[in-house]
Amino acid sequence: MVYGSELEARMVKNRIKAAWSRQQPALNGWLSIPNGFSAEIMAAQAFDSVTVDAQHGVVGYTDAVRMFQAMRASNVTPVARVPWLEPGIIMKMLDAGAYGIICPMVNNRKQAQEFVSYVRYPPDGIRSFGPTRAIFAGGPNYFAEANENVVCLAMVETAEAYANLTEIAATPGLDGIYIGPADLTLGLTDGRLAPGLDREEQEIVDALHRIRKVCHDAGIKAGIHTVSTEYAVKAIEWGFDLVTLISDVRLLAAAASAHVDEVRRRIGIEQQSENAKTTSY
Repeated sequence: MVYGSELEARMVKNRIKAAWSRQQPALNGWLSIPNGFSAEIMAAQAFDSVTVDAQHGVVGYTDAVRMFQAMRASNVTPVARVPWLEPGIIMKMLDAGAYGIICPMVNNRKQAQEFVSYVRYPPDGIRSFGPTRAIFAGGPNYFAEANENVVCLAMVETAEAYANLTEIAATPGLDGIYIGPADLTLGLTDGRLAPGLDREEQEIVDALHRIRKVCHDAGIKAGIHTVSTEYAVKAIEWGFDLVTLISDVRLLAAAASAHVDEVRRRIGIEQQSENAKTTSY
């Protein structure tokens, strides 16, 4: 096998960055179910990118590889949210074919610098070379183009990170900050407000606007996790550059619930108390 930039074939481009180059927001899907078929279905729905959640989803590394493989046919950009700021899993997800990494709980400039270094090959970072699957999925010129093509998004979710927001956003090589509103709410209110998405409380909305502004002032992008069409559109109107629309878990639960509710309504049977509905992040 030949690695290297001497080959004429170019690396498959990142559709997130392509959207940004057109001054458009990137629309992201979310996968928490460890299944190649459901990943394939989601990838075929015209998202710019789809993220495999290895932090809170029930997805292991081998699951993620199979999901990336299933998504390939749709030419959607695969992204991974890793469990933590740890070089091994970040590099393995990239070698498996992820074109972007979302890293949780980045709390200060030092951690942001470490994160960037794990994503980038030298001289921009310390990523180890061995793109076992990525070179097949991304193209033979992978090494020469990966640093500019892979998206690096740090999650600001804690009071510490929010206090250090400006220095995190100024980290060289960081493409953007991704907001998980549930943890951000817990972090900024010390648990006074329950976790959840699509926040309407003014103090949280103000924090979202500040994060977006600090990102843009630093020349990087701002992303956010949403759960409803209305809030996703609102976030885009606010100026967010990447918006996660909904997850496979929520889609499945919401669609199933809607069908069951409609049938029960039409035949006059109330929902049974022991079958109480649940929601998922």
